[in-house]
Amino acid sequence: MKPTNIGYYLIVMASVVIILAGIKSASEIIVPFLLSLFLSIILSPLYNFFRKKNIPDGISLTFVIVMFIIILGLVAKLIGSSAQEFSSNIDFYEQQLSIYYKQIVSYSNTLGLELPINELSNLINTKQIMNLTSVIMQSMGSMFTNGFVILFTMIFMLLESRNFTEKVNYASGSENATIQINEIFSKIKGYMVLKALISLLTGLVVWISLLLIGTDYAFLWAVLAFMLNFIPNIGSIIAAVPAVLLTLVQFGITSALIVTSLYVVINVVVGSVLEPKIMGKGAGLSTLVVFLSLLFWGWLLGPVGMLLSIPLTIMAIIVLDANENTKWVATLLGTGEHLADTK
Repeated sequence: MKPTNIGYYLIVMASVVIILAGIKSASEIIVPFLLSLFLSIILSPLYNFFRKKNIPDGISLTFVIVMFIIILGLVAKLIGSSAQEFSSNIDFYEQQLSIYYKQIVSYSNTLGLELPINELSNLINTKQIMNLTSVIMQSMGSMFTNGFVILFTMIFMLLESRNFTEKVNYASGSENATIQINEIFSKIKGYMVLKALISLLTGLVVWISLLLIGTDYAFLWAVLAFMLNFIPNIGSIIAAVPAVLLTLVQFGITSALIVTSLYVVINVVVGSVLEPKIMGKGAGLSTLVVFLSLLFWGWLLGPVGMLLSIPLTIMAIIVLDANENTKWVATLLGTGEHLADTK
């Protein structure tokens, strides 16, 4: 029996490698499809709301799409102008950050601490830190390069959602299979909608707070916080870096510490209190899985894959958790906090 089992597992592993290679080579097609899928999941409650009001499907869909295009157009315009202005001023910000870096080195020398200036200069390249933000914003913009493809695919997905249950019933011929599939999609939709609303709240709080402090490009950092909030723990740290550095350049260390404290409070309140209370303990991922998901989906689908890494992993966990044979994999990927309640 052992040779048979080994051969079976080798075939499974080889199949996984072939599938992943196919996905990577077809990433230009798969990425717009995934974006359309996530957007249609997030917009589906609004579409269903209009339909329940006895508004014809065509009109309901038109309302949803028009609202989406208007909001996306306004956001894209604000991001585009801010990102372009920020990119043109990167050299100035780099010079200001270098001044603070030299001041820290001089202050450490007065305390008798000799820092290896050359080694630290190579390790901490302030211009690269500021350029990282531009790269992230460009990656966010590249998600919607195939705008018409994403839009039309999303429209067809929303229209198709009307008859999805009936198709499952007919294809499976089993009521239990239909119930199970509906539960899976209901959990995925619930996670995506709640996560999007929580991320929107996070971005709104960041925007208002940075406006009150006076940090430049507050809307840009708010959008960055919204997008990266889909990545637990790590995302909030990445989102905080450009806002803190820019505040340091504008107003000094005190204001930068205030902004740092602001992001810490938001991360604690939203990530550790609000989100677990709304979404449940079982919806989380371990920190190791978050990091590995970023690496894996980033390698497989590029920068967009990194932004979608956690939703994709959560979807995989929901599907794995629905099957008794693969439930143990979903448990390993989670935080394990919900297991304490079963003891």
